[in-house]
Amino acid sequence: MRAAARWVRAVRWYLRELTGEAEYDRYCERHRRHHPLAPVPNRREYQVLRSLHREQHPQNRCC
Repeated sequence: MRAAARWVRAVRWYLRELTGEAEYDRYCERHRRHHPLAPVPNRREYQVLRSLHREQHPQNRCC
């Protein structure tokens, strides 16, 4: 039973990393630490901020 639970946790972790859900959670934790009085953006607002940041700060990519 423990092996099955460990496998489920590993798959859940992998899927959260793959879909970006964990990235938003890490952002929320960091935002609360550095800006405790400011409201935390919801997921949609976060996506907009992230897109704007990527457009304004392009990285070198091969493709």
